[in-house]
Amino acid sequence: MATALKTSTSDLEDNKVRIEVEVPPETVEQELNSAATELGREMRIPGFRKGKVPAQMVIRQLGREAVLDEAVRHALPGWYERAVTEAKVAAVGDPKLDLADLPEKGAPLAFSIEVAVRPKAKLGDYKNLEVGRREPDATDAEIDEELERMREQAATLETVEREAKDGDFVVIDFVGTVDGEPFEGGEARGYLLELGSNRLIPGFEEQLVGATAGDEREVKVTFPEEYQAEHLAGKDAVFATTVQEVKEKRLPGLDDDFALDTAGMDSLQELRDDIANRLRDANERSIETQYREAVLDAAVDDADVEIDHDLVHAKAHEMWHETARRLQRQGLDPQQYLAFTGKDEETLVTEAEPEAERALKRESVLAAVVEAEGIEVTDGELLDAMREANLAQGRGGEGGISEKALRRSLEKARKQGRDELLREDIAMRKALDTLVENATPITVEQAEARGKIWTPDKEKEEGDKELWTPGS
Repeated sequence: MATALKTSTSDLEDNKVRIEVEVPPETVEQELNSAATELGREMRIPGFRKGKVPAQMVIRQLGREAVLDEAVRHALPGWYERAVTEAKVAAVGDPKLDLADLPEKGAPLAFSIEVAVRPKAKLGDYKNLEVGRREPDATDAEIDEELERMREQAATLETVEREAKDGDFVVIDFVGTVDGEPFEGGEARGYLLELGSNRLIPGFEEQLVGATAGDEREVKVTFPEEYQAEHLAGKDAVFATTVQEVKEKRLPGLDDDFALDTAGMDSLQELRDDIANRLRDANERSIETQYREAVLDAAVDDADVEIDHDLVHAKAHEMWHETARRLQRQGLDPQQYLAFTGKDEETLVTEAEPEAERALKRESVLAAVVEAEGIEVTDGELLDAMREANLAQGRGGEGGISEKALRRSLEKARKQGRDELLREDIAMRKALDTLVENATPITVEQAEARGKIWTPDKEKEEGDKELWTPGS
């Protein structure tokens, strides 16, 4: 177990706290030696191979204060995380750090943190909530739509001896020219094109309507101004086109033979019943997610949570920083994302304030339920959550990561103080389970009649925003 930091916390105004932190001398020396070792990998000192300069030699060469300054810069973010965790503070937004003078050898290092914290919620009657819940259903229209999709997949193309019309497929050869000169990518043979699909340059397909096999046509078009090949954008082109075949798409009939051929079922009615069951199962999963969110929002509506604008803005900044980190993990530059949206960071943060306020209120209510219910998280639950996360990320093959490796990961997280963050996430999920288990589902009609209970349609009216859930 890593040496604990000494912390003391005092409350400030406007949902802020100050945490006084003292880092033990032995921890400071460990970081000093680690920084010296790292610096030594790049130093060249006579008598030592590059990368093999001892830590104490690095400290003598550069001076203790210079190396310690580098060590503190590297270690401070981790110390901040540990201090906040050990002080049991739910920090929101960016902290203000005040670092004291660098200590002499054998002395502790001191710094203070001033940071906003999640507000405490005063719970209402959270065990007697009534919330609208849709029943899973599959309408005839939805079943018909799925059947049509299956028919499209089973469709065949048959050559016909007639003029081509919209919806037909034509097999064509073409050579394109601009100002009489061929251009790269403007030639193809045996190209299968559906008329009316708008796959090619605007105006191309319409000029093949009425063609028959063997026809030769000059198709004249103008490349769009925003065409991706800039040297062709806005230019007139002529495509010498030969129609080789005209093909008609033929859909299978909706009958018992279709059910047998596509799904191995004895009758069309059996296939319709199977589709209905699958749609209801999918709807059930979606409805359960909506219902859980609805229960949480009902608990929030029934609670008293005071949040000032500065705290909301800080949370919105925190959400943007998490988004930026997620973009970077996906190999995307956050600045390019901002350029794509045409907005600067502050504009996006301001626009996210309603979502940030909702997230803060939900977190506050769930934290209050955790406290009220005395919810605790065992090491076994931690391991289960880590196991599920590894399986979801495809680590460790089909069987997942080994039990021994999982326990090593947990021990590492515990030493770094990260296990408490995972415990809090699991505890909040358990708190939401408690809310849902004690809630009473009512019909959507009853909920709408009362006007105060969230229903799925109400959320759509407010703008189809991605909802916060614990762990998101």
